[in-house]
Amino acid sequence: MIPEYKMRLNAAFAVSSGLGLRLFFVLKFPVTNTGDSPFYIEMAWNWLKNHVYGLSIDGVLTPVDMRVPGYPSFLAAVFAVAGQSQRAVMLAQAVVDLGTCVLIALIAARIAGPEARQRVAIAALWLAALCPFTANYTAVVLSETLATFLTALAILLVLNAAWPVAGTGAKIGAPGSGSAKDWLLAGVVSGFGALVRPETPLVLIAAGALIVVRWRHPPDWGKLMRATVFMGVGVILPLVPWAARNWRTLHDVQFLAPRYSELPGEYTPVGFTAWSDTWMWRMRDVYLSTWNVNEAAISLDDLPSSAFDSAAERARVGELLREHNERLAMSPEIDRQFAEIARERTARDPLRTYLKIPTLRGLAMWFTPRVELLPVSGNLWPWWQEWDEDRVDVVTTLFFGAVNLSFVLIAIVGAWRSRHRPGVSFLVLFIAIRTIFFAYFADTSEPRYVLECFPALIALGAQFFGQAALRRPAIQKLDSTY
Repeated sequence: MIPEYKMRLNAAFAVSSGLGLRLFFVLKFPVTNTGDSPFYIEMAWNWLKNHVYGLSIDGVLTPVDMRVPGYPSFLAAVFAVAGQSQRAVMLAQAVVDLGTCVLIALIAARIAGPEARQRVAIAALWLAALCPFTANYTAVVLSETLATFLTALAILLVLNAAWPVAGTGAKIGAPGSGSAKDWLLAGVVSGFGALVRPETPLVLIAAGALIVVRWRHPPDWGKLMRATVFMGVGVILPLVPWAARNWRTLHDVQFLAPRYSELPGEYTPVGFTAWSDTWMWRMRDVYLSTWNVNEAAISLDDLPSSAFDSAAERARVGELLREHNERLAMSPEIDRQFAEIARERTARDPLRTYLKIPTLRGLAMWFTPRVELLPVSGNLWPWWQEWDEDRVDVVTTLFFGAVNLSFVLIAIVGAWRSRHRPGVSFLVLFIAIRTIFFAYFADTSEPRYVLECFPALIALGAQFFGQAALRRPAIQKLDSTY
């Protein structure tokens, strides 16, 4: 057992170090007006000042449902105190992220054995506090920090509801019955999370899959029904006011947000998306193609050879892109032809569309240097050219890539060593489900999509340090015997 005063001192140092890291990113590398940030800021400000949750479209303030209101609510709360200050938002996010670090420590301790719980909690707190990837996202006005906090809280509540506390004498790995309040609270937090990022309830899908397996026998059906009903009710409750607003204001039954986050009356190029789903998995290609639709010219020469199965197909795509580039608009006719090419490509090689590309997207989301918010290109090839042009860029990319890989590998080892502990399978399944979800249903392979997995990832990684610590006394005892 670690003395209590040492635990508190260690925890204080970890939190202080985490705060310093986040302030470093906020003050040194703030990222403004990128991605969805302008939309969030405008919606929050209009909501606060004009009492309309909407955007200015053709000079008219128009109610929209293109983004769920959770993160704009957070921004509006900060703006009400500090004005329209992005730095104030980033500082608030730094505090929220430190809260996430504490939740990660509680999750890690929750799945650890009683003999290693304190050591695992401290290891998790340090790993979370010094994680540069979650810390970096506090320095940008995007929903990831708040979504990760709510995801971590939902994970902890599910663990409390579904699995017995280690060391109570309950059978290892057996789910507890959980009170109705526990399941309801887990659902409510996931529902509020869905108002920040709509996919947050994937936490409950992972939990539901496991309790269905474990409570599949008739004597346990009552517990299964209770957990399912109360989680479901909990998720729906926070979404009802948002859905009611959409019905009253937009005459649309919308509990989350439109699939493609389109504005009212905006045409969505689903055909082009279907075509890109047959070949695109790198973020580089997203910048050069998908994010240029209706905005900028798309060069045929910027597309990889894997985007075409033949010279004839390349010529067809080139002609469609030429028409798009002339007007900087994806017309329904052009989009229909892209959809036809997508169907042909999928018919020729269905495994490519449904297995190869999603797998590559999943790998790309996880095994990346995660320097997208830093003033670093992230390019490593051709190696000698990049090294000659900017060695600092290359070294920074390699360093962050190595740190990311280390977090993943430590989590894998920690999960394997603690695989029989209660709740470990839930964390692993959640990571897998979220990764698969975005690999198949996201139009891009942005690394930030798996950032909400880091509470589970770090909690699993902390088990590695608890297991390693338990081996040392045994080794010392063995040595003294001889």
